[in-house]
Amino acid sequence: MTDAPAQNSIMGWLSRRGRWQRLGLSILLGALMTLGHAPVSVPWVLFLSVPPLVLMVQTATTGRAAAWIGWGAAFGYFVTGLHWMGHAFLVDPDRFAWLLPIGVTALPAGFGLFWALAFWVAKRLAPRGQTGQTILIVGLWSAAEYLRSTILTGFPWALPGYVWVDLPPMQAAAWIGPHGMTLVTLAITAITGVALIARRPVFGAAALAAASAMWVAGMARIPDTVAYEKDARVLRIVQPNAPQHLKWKKGHYQKFTARLLEATERPAGDLGPPDIVLWPETAVQLIPATSPGDVQRISQAAGNAWILLGALHGAAKGGRIDWTNALVTISPHGELGPLYAKHHLVPFGEYLPLASVFDALGLSQFAIRGGFSRGPGPQTIELAGVPGFSPLICYEAIFPHEVVGPDRPDWLLQPTNDAWFGSWAGPHQHYAQARIRAIEQGLPIVRAANTGISAVVDPYGRQLAFLPLHVFDHLDARLPAPLAPTLYSRFGDWIALALIFGCILGPLVLRARA
Repeated sequence: MTDAPAQNSIMGWLSRRGRWQRLGLSILLGALMTLGHAPVSVPWVLFLSVPPLVLMVQTATTGRAAAWIGWGAAFGYFVTGLHWMGHAFLVDPDRFAWLLPIGVTALPAGFGLFWALAFWVAKRLAPRGQTGQTILIVGLWSAAEYLRSTILTGFPWALPGYVWVDLPPMQAAAWIGPHGMTLVTLAITAITGVALIARRPVFGAAALAAASAMWVAGMARIPDTVAYEKDARVLRIVQPNAPQHLKWKKGHYQKFTARLLEATERPAGDLGPPDIVLWPETAVQLIPATSPGDVQRISQAAGNAWILLGALHGAAKGGRIDWTNALVTISPHGELGPLYAKHHLVPFGEYLPLASVFDALGLSQFAIRGGFSRGPGPQTIELAGVPGFSPLICYEAIFPHEVVGPDRPDWLLQPTNDAWFGSWAGPHQHYAQARIRAIEQGLPIVRAANTGISAVVDPYGRQLAFLPLHVFDHLDARLPAPLAPTLYSRFGDWIALALIFGCILGPLVLRARA
């Protein structure tokens, strides 16, 4: 692909747009990209939104102009894709509603700096050929998304590569992970669109051929049946449907606890009595370590099953109580088993970064005081008669590089409370990421959510059983068998980083030789 002629109507039109028109258009195109994600889930919109953004960078006159295009696209993308975060400010509106406009715009504006930097560098270092420019933009864009996912604890939500979660191409995540999927997604959509606009059909056909190959390979990877071990354990997931604004209120808490116990005690279904009963994150207000009577009551409700539930755990440390957001295990005999403490905490929700700065500014009252302590990290929990599992408490499931510890488990467990995320995009996007973790690791994932979506997902990301949002119920299902370790589970993000590095280095080498 060589430089497109100046007469090209689309590129000519873009080059004639003023600064504010370009910014507005980039915001609109970024917002259009959001429609690729759950719950709308139309990935094809990226073929309409990514190519114009690439062309806008190529027709920008300066690096600064390209940076504004990147910032605008990111702001449009994240302000629409992460709008669900505003729901958390409405749980206690008397205190936090005034912060909603700031909360839903400040984070997208900050994330925009990553895309702005990528587009600025791409313009400053652009090689002559349009092919090299496109590849360089894609590589730097993908690198920006990797940095967004890792810097300052990271926030790898709404990666562009996640748009394929319901389709066969997502199976490639088992080999190249989420950042490889982002690179491939941006490359295929950008090259296809730019080639079409620049009237270079050969390159567009090559990109579509790569997409077709991913589709066929994904279909070939997914078997027709679901594999189970001969002694597959029966799971019972209990979803109490406790709205966050009522969950801890006097009178309501007792009702929701009664729901958990009642659903746990229900008669066995066609699969037989459950071996493992799962309750969601912070399912109970009590502290299991100091409430032996309540632990016995919960164990009696579960019968001969292990019960795994989210709860707070406090331990004395240096004259104070050290609190953790924990997964508690209770044996069939009513004894407390191993405990897992959440290690990747939510900034400003479970701990306060830079607490001294907030104190000095008088803003600490708007964030959690004291907060939780971090657990030691990912780990595999072994219980008698239960296949080893790795817990991912709520937010932890969005970090693909922190899913398993040194010992590979047989399944993943995500107790979560998505009531904070509202009723639309947030819970569906969170669930989609859990399904992608299953594909990446080749492990089934089981989700117990306070208000939904609770589900059992096989190692290919297929939903086998689920409870929708805002229903009180339980589901019984067998635990699927794990796969052999995937390429991604062995090498992590190194494969994706090598591909990203190649997309950046290749055009720069050609530029140096020109």
